[in-house]
Amino acid sequence: MKKISFLILFIITFIGCNYNDESNEITNQYITILGTAQDGGFPHIGCQKKCCDDFYEGVSPKQKVVSLGLIDREAQLKFLFEATPDISTQLADLEKNHLKTSTIIDGVFITHAHMGHYTGLLYFGKEALGKKDIRIYAMPKMKSFLINNGPWSQLVTTKNIVFSDLKKDSIIPVSNALKVMPFLVPHRDEFSETVGYKIKGKNKSALFIPDINKWSLWEKNIVEEVKKVDYAFLDATFFKEGEINRPMSEVPHPFIEETIALFKNESLTTKNKVIFIHFNHTNPALQPNSKERNDLESLGFRFATEGQRFKL
Repeated sequence: MKKISFLILFIITFIGCNYNDESNEITNQYITILGTAQDGGFPHIGCQKKCCDDFYEGVSPKQKVVSLGLIDREAQLKFLFEATPDISTQLADLEKNHLKTSTIIDGVFITHAHMGHYTGLLYFGKEALGKKDIRIYAMPKMKSFLINNGPWSQLVTTKNIVFSDLKKDSIIPVSNALKVMPFLVPHRDEFSETVGYKIKGKNKSALFIPDINKWSLWEKNIVEEVKKVDYAFLDATFFKEGEINRPMSEVPHPFIEETIALFKNESLTTKNKVIFIHFNHTNPALQPNSKERNDLESLGFRFATEGQRFKL
């Protein structure tokens, strides 16, 4: 009887460890989730729907705009992916809960010039932080946009920010243990190109694609790309067609329903790698206890939550 009980305990532990790669245990290199919402955050400006009422009634918590932290305790370095409107509290999170150093941040990787992904850079200026030489990792068009347009240009002329140039598919070593590679994805590129990132550590790797128009428009196969990594943080802006009261072709994203259809015949191991992120306020999967989210979790898909850590 004892042998059977031990076997059951072992199986449960093994399955749990494989299903939950994220961990709060101390590790030298890891990714942490600093925000999960679409550019406008949650609650959303002008929203009079039940989803936002639930926040004001104390039912649902605030959700910060999508961002990742990348930490190397061994090298005493920390990096931010996206400069969001919530950057003040996200940087404080990194300092208080992950790594406190003399530098507020060692670098910021930007995906593109849409509101939620770069406007937090303003907080580095003289009206707020006023710190010098904060390193910004940016693609050529993104860099040019910041240099040639106010108020961002003031950050450059006053040397609040300095640039490290990115090239598509070119690996950037940010420490002895961590490497980052940008790759182009199709999106509404009004002011800059749009990239996703591959983040590689000593033992594990991750994809970060918070914004893309549709998977079918990308030159790569998303299923095959997910299989190559351990974690894939993927665009989950909308759950399905008709979710918002406007033509959804104006704001193209892969619906969660479309993404899970692509992975429906894949193994549980592959589905476990998909971690949805970048939720619009209308997306029911943004809420932890929604039926939509619970149903997808039962199939093996996962959802980014602020505070999670993913070992690299």
